Amino acid sequence: MDNHKSQKSFVADGNHCSCDCSSLHTILAKYDNDSSRLMDILIAVQEKAGCIQEKAVKEIAKALNLSKVDVEQTLSFYHFFSDGAKADYAVYLNDSVVAEMMGREDIAKTFEEEVGVTFGKISEDGKIGLFNTSCIGMNDQEPAAIINQRVFTKLTPEKVRKIVIEMKNGKSIDDIVGSNVENNIKKQGPILTKDIEVGEGLKKAVEMKPETLIEEVRQSNLRGRGGAGFPTAMKWKFCREAAGDKHFVMCNADEGEPGTFKDRVILTERPEMVFEGMAIAGYAIGAEEGILYLRYEYKYMQSFLENVLQEMRSKKLLGENIFGKFNFDIRIQFGGGAYVCGEESALIESAEGKRGEPRDRPPFPVVKGYMQQPTSVNNVETLSAVVKIINKGAKWYRSLGTIDSTGTKLMSISGDCEKPGVYEMEWGFTVNDILQMVGAKDVQAVQIGGPSGNCVNPAQFNRKVAYEDLSTGGAIIIIGKERDLLKDVVLNFTNFFIEESCGSCVPCRAMTVQYRNRLEKILRGNGVAKDIEAMLEWEKVMKTNRCGLGHSAANPILTTIQNFRELYDAKLQKDTDYVSEFNLEAAVQESCKAAGRQPNLGGE
Repeated sequence: MDNHKSQKSFVADGNHCSCDCSSLHTILAKYDNDSSRLMDILIAVQEKAGCIQEKAVKEIAKALNLSKVDVEQTLSFYHFFSDGAKADYAVYLNDSVVAEMMGREDIAKTFEEEVGVTFGKISEDGKIGLFNTSCIGMNDQEPAAIINQRVFTKLTPEKVRKIVIEMKNGKSIDDIVGSNVENNIKKQGPILTKDIEVGEGLKKAVEMKPETLIEEVRQSNLRGRGGAGFPTAMKWKFCREAAGDKHFVMCNADEGEPGTFKDRVILTERPEMVFEGMAIAGYAIGAEEGILYLRYEYKYMQSFLENVLQEMRSKKLLGENIFGKFNFDIRIQFGGGAYVCGEESALIESAEGKRGEPRDRPPFPVVKGYMQQPTSVNNVETLSAVVKIINKGAKWYRSLGTIDSTGTKLMSISGDCEKPGVYEMEWGFTVNDILQMVGAKDVQAVQIGGPSGNCVNPAQFNRKVAYEDLSTGGAIIIIGKERDLLKDVVLNFTNFFIEESCGSCVPCRAMTVQYRNRLEKILRGNGVAKDIEAMLEWEKVMKTNRCGLGHSAANPILTTIQNFRELYDAKLQKDTDYVSEFNLEAAVQESCKAAGRQPNLGGE
């Protein structure tokens, strides 16, 4: 679905963008006129011209032997692509829950006052555009904004005024003061600790047979750190055994779940370990190519990461004939701003230059993944752990954590606490352990696993964070008692899921809007008990969505009804005989009408 937060609909009078034919042909030649590299081509054209106009779309389609619609559907899907005139400085201000907690409203107001336009518009002189955006991976230092691919953190009204003055004066974005991302590692554990030399794990890995290497990982009981917890060794085994002309390793660095930022920290503090883990995975499954899929919000890392890759090539840790055993190299693939691309099949679709829509499964990516070849998609943290496991052994790793949740977990902790940041802990710690460690007081609720996870109440703070109890990909948001949980948090999360739905499945596209409508009705004081009963009943419909992200899109409401029912009940009308019946067809019709679409009640 087209993301309404993008710049597509906003064109400043007198402003223009263009990409001359020679520049366009140079970009196309760089990517060998390969249609699977459409994302890279669109990103390059936009960076050169400021936007991607219809003329460029036609030329790209012709060169790649695609239809114009093929290019347009990719262009229209991603948040950071623009087909209209773009401001010299595009300000994307995060509107996530934690940004709001940390004073986003004042920051937004100051930007509007200083620039002279409201959000969603470009100034008359075409210099500055103001846009909202979802979580940018900076929850530990909010409020934060992306301006021309540079991240500005811990914004204050005073900082905003200085930034706007310098933008109006035409100062280079690299020279504007305030772009300073901190990594805030508050607690290091066995994975983050620098206690081995780069390349040691890879050298040990190639001394084993691939099957022996996979068995060592199996013995460690390492499970995927992206949230699903699928056994890593099992994924590698299936992938290695799958028939294909090529095999691929993909590292999922599209951490779009609001509240998570630990992959950002790993990639800036321990990038060599991530790339080494990818190489080990490549050796295990028989792949010669690895792709780091990195969210566009982290575009500022590109030069740094490319330099790290080149240094590893110079040390013969990447490239041809690594330790005399195999060939393997890595390229970076940027997304364009789409939460759903964190789902592995949607990530693969995006990397192939298409809309990031999840695939029907089976077949699974390990059988038919990138370019329809066997592909192992692993999380940044998972691949980092592999390096330490190969260095120190499965027995060592299994001694950490719990029986079912071995090893450690990197937690991105933010919200109402004194010490937000990244903490590495052995699985099995409790929510209370977290609160004490980060200096959180007067806590009303804790969101475990971001919006798609579970919002727990104080009676549950003794529960363990582990796969066997409270599973999480790593996002922990602490919510103080002064917050209006339903209005400030749940409504924000619900709007996020509406905004980020890929639009493929009717329940995700339509039902999320219906959930918001009922929630807003309750917040206005017009709700009745039947509204809550209806929302609980709709969970069955949400489970028919194609992907896990669609399955969890109603979790902000469902888990707070379960754990904070009294907050809903307190807002209901009293003494009414109103009965609320739900009709799926009517709901879909209403949602599609609001979104300007024709309803699709048939098969997906």
